[in-house]
Amino acid sequence: MEIRVLSSDDVQKALPMAEAIEGMKRAYSRLSSGRVEMPLRSRVHVPEQEGVLLTMPAALPDDSEMAVKLVTVFGKNPARGFPLIHAAVLVLDTENGQIKALMDGEVLTAVRTGAGVGAATELLASTDAVSVAIIGSGKQACSQLDAVCTVRSIRQAWVYSPNPEHVQNFVEKMSGVGPIPKDIQAVTSSAEAVKNADIVCTATTSSTPVISFKNLKQGAHLNAVGSFQPSMQEIDSDTIQNALVFVDSRESALIETGDIVTPLKQGLITADKIVAEIGELINGTKSGRTSPEQLTFFKSCGVAVQDAVSAGIALKNAERENLGTIVSI
Repeated sequence: MEIRVLSSDDVQKALPMAEAIEGMKRAYSRLSSGRVEMPLRSRVHVPEQEGVLLTMPAALPDDSEMAVKLVTVFGKNPARGFPLIHAAVLVLDTENGQIKALMDGEVLTAVRTGAGVGAATELLASTDAVSVAIIGSGKQACSQLDAVCTVRSIRQAWVYSPNPEHVQNFVEKMSGVGPIPKDIQAVTSSAEAVKNADIVCTATTSSTPVISFKNLKQGAHLNAVGSFQPSMQEIDSDTIQNALVFVDSRESALIETGDIVTPLKQGLITADKIVAEIGELINGTKSGRTSPEQLTFFKSCGVAVQDAVSAGIALKNAERENLGTIVSI
């Protein structure tokens, strides 16, 4: 059996952000209309390493796409000089189950997560939004900035992370790249970053909120991608109470993220606080923002259908552009 192996550089070339955003709209649409086979991600915990192994399979029968992603998130890794996240994706043939490709999952995860935020931002943020705050300075933060700038004409960005060196590297790396403005400023607090921002993105692994409602600009749109466990919370409960809340998947949001689970447990909100899945907005069955004063919030836990669609796009482009290496197994 021959399979195509795509490195991180190959995936980066084969999965441009604008195309990935369109792919995420299709993924969300299929998910919300029930045209996806996708269980909740399974978890294997490695407590002594602050680690977890996530397994994320999905199939889209209508689109002949099927893939499974394996992800490890090991909390002690950064202190050792290793990446926090490792990931790989297998693409499978929907007709015979054969493995078609193996590709780097770290870049794919970063791009598809950013693309999901791009899709949500296009649907929910004010059309005249010109500024963004990024909380975090890793690969996910880079992807969030790229995605937001792809769907809105951003003129200014503020970036905050607890590590000043990381933030400075982020600013130097991202300034003026593609649709990203040259005006990116490192700031010394989350509050300073968000106070004038039309759009706010959080991409951290924090267990305590990095965003306070009192610091947000009226009419802002907020994206949060970091919290994927009930013990992790990037957004304070006041924000959730006061925002129109949208998610990628109701099922996962009500179980997997502390951003929603915590205020639920506190009795501050009920499950119907979630206005809609993004796919429902795309399908036209639910509405989004209805006034410029509203605070809108998109919580992405990340769902396997995003990986399947992204991997399908990357493989198709790689085949056309002859990217990667063909190996026999």
